[in-house]
Amino acid sequence: MEEEKYMWRCIQLAQNGLCNTPPNPMVGAVIVYEGEIIGEGYHVHYGGPHAEVNAICSVKNQALLKHSTIYVSLEPCSHYGKTPPCADLILEKRIPRIVIGCQDPFAKVSGRGIQKLQEAGREVTVGILEKECRQTIRKFITFQTEHRPYITLKWAESTDKFIDICRKGGNPVIFSNSLTTMVTHKRRAEHAAIMVGTHTAKLDNPSLTVRKWYGNSPVRIVLDRKQNLPSSLHLLDGTEPTLVFTEQPHDPHHNVEYLPIDYKQDILPQIMQILYKRGLQSLLVEGGRELLQSFIDENLWDEAFVEESSMQLFSGVQAPEISHPYTIEHIFGREFKHYIS
Repeated sequence: MEEEKYMWRCIQLAQNGLCNTPPNPMVGAVIVYEGEIIGEGYHVHYGGPHAEVNAICSVKNQALLKHSTIYVSLEPCSHYGKTPPCADLILEKRIPRIVIGCQDPFAKVSGRGIQKLQEAGREVTVGILEKECRQTIRKFITFQTEHRPYITLKWAESTDKFIDICRKGGNPVIFSNSLTTMVTHKRRAEHAAIMVGTHTAKLDNPSLTVRKWYGNSPVRIVLDRKQNLPSSLHLLDGTEPTLVFTEQPHDPHHNVEYLPIDYKQDILPQIMQILYKRGLQSLLVEGGRELLQSFIDENLWDEAFVEESSMQLFSGVQAPEISHPYTIEHIFGREFKHYIS
């Protein structure tokens, strides 16, 4: 089907903005004249021109626009934000036909861009590859509709379902190799924030930064109820913005902010509310069993990636238990289980 072919290209283009577009959604656009693509574009980075603008600007012969169809994976915006409304530009360029993948869940936009185009007499088709287009912006949709970050859980485990040996100090068991570590850092670059618990921070002293992949490091989050974490930890070195959820107020220090929450109540909803208010659209949880299992038990997660090593430990810290069905991805010779909540 012709419309699906061009919408698939929109989705493909949109994914180029994976690391740089948030908190805006990833969007791709294609302009077709007499069965031939004459322009295409995507939302490259937050605050920059939207996909429709880049696609229109890429058309060499602008006179063809008034005889063309524009395909866009997400409803064109109708409000002034950091850029002017894309719906207005489409009308200005007299593009007669607009094919849209899915409606925008953002309250300021939802349905209004479509309505504006229809009221101006344009032919508008909505819902081509809708499921696939919504999947592309699932983090944005979750943030807008659930009022919390999109939550991804990640851990590595042995074939006999342990994530570490039982230890009070020393180095953790390393399951990943250099290539699968790169995959982990890629996922970090795709998230706005990353979280670990107190024990993981103390025992492993992780940096939680992006070093093996291109992209920005996420905001680091750690739990420290009694403020017992030593200041020498990488998480408290001030090199990246870090949020410490604690019981008592504490002055910020070197890019590290202490946020008091009520530890006598369920802490995860409190944390999610704070992250939402701060506009952190996605969260990667790389903690130990206790933290990961708490997210699973509260059904407060959207995806989980589990790297399964060929190593056996025979005893130790058991891996989190998750009952959802999963698919298998083979990456660099290593098996990853992919769960979707």
